[in-house]
Amino acid sequence: MQLDRYRELAHFLRTRRERITPEQVGLPSGGRRRTPGLRRGEVAMLAEVGLDWYTYLEQGRHINVSRDVLERVADVLMLDATERKHLFFLAHKQLPLERRQDSPKVGPALQRFLDGLGDSPACVMDTKMNIVAWNSAYCALNGDYSVKSEQERNFVWLTFTSSQFRYLKGEQWEMHARRIVAQFHACYARYTDDPWWSKQYEALSKVSSEFREFWETHDVREAIDAHKALNCPNLGVLNFDHISFQSLENPNLTVSIHIPHQDGTIEKMRQLMSGNKVDILIAGK
Repeated sequence: MQLDRYRELAHFLRTRRERITPEQVGLPSGGRRRTPGLRRGEVAMLAEVGLDWYTYLEQGRHINVSRDVLERVADVLMLDATERKHLFFLAHKQLPLERRQDSPKVGPALQRFLDGLGDSPACVMDTKMNIVAWNSAYCALNGDYSVKSEQERNFVWLTFTSSQFRYLKGEQWEMHARRIVAQFHACYARYTDDPWWSKQYEALSKVSSEFREFWETHDVREAIDAHKALNCPNLGVLNFDHISFQSLENPNLTVSIHIPHQDGTIEKMRQLMSGNKVDILIAGK
């Protein structure tokens, strides 16, 4: 059976309307109601659209609807992020613009997962590429993140301002830096209503001519998994496979894991984590 997205949209709107009580949106209950939830007229009023137009939408008619109107309807119906995407797919066959995201919290289960990875350095980043959680192996390789400022824990800022990080990346630094700028460029366009991105762009442009140079290429890309070779003072090159994935609990969080190769890198990581070489590594700033 071929899916009729207009009929699906109509059904989706009705089911979501019926689950919202008048009290939830600041309206009086108005006594007994023949059907549960809000009336069509109440949704239309709250979303600031015409009743006839909204009725046509719930009847599955083939009408055009603007992005702004969809956003208002989504707000009235209290759609979560997944429901909002579904609404836009049905109405526009495309995703909505991403909204401004506050820094998400890392739950205890995800932190336990990081801690259980042993000698595999791992961290969690939010949509702004802020490092919001890490394990002891990550600190052994990159320094103690608990004493870094919020700005210093931003992965883009770290890439262009930390001499220690540049040393770790070695010959791979420029390739990594270009890829990070491309990710930043793509995200900047996605979160156009959040002033944080323009402020971060301006700050990075002031501190790094290389950031400005790479920005002008206008490359855009998503994060990719790849082999990582990191330089460590007195221990030589450490080789890792890198994998990343989004948390199902919170899709705004990306888990990044460096899996050490069985070429001596595991043993080197254990040396770092034992504390014997950490001071030497951090001194490489």
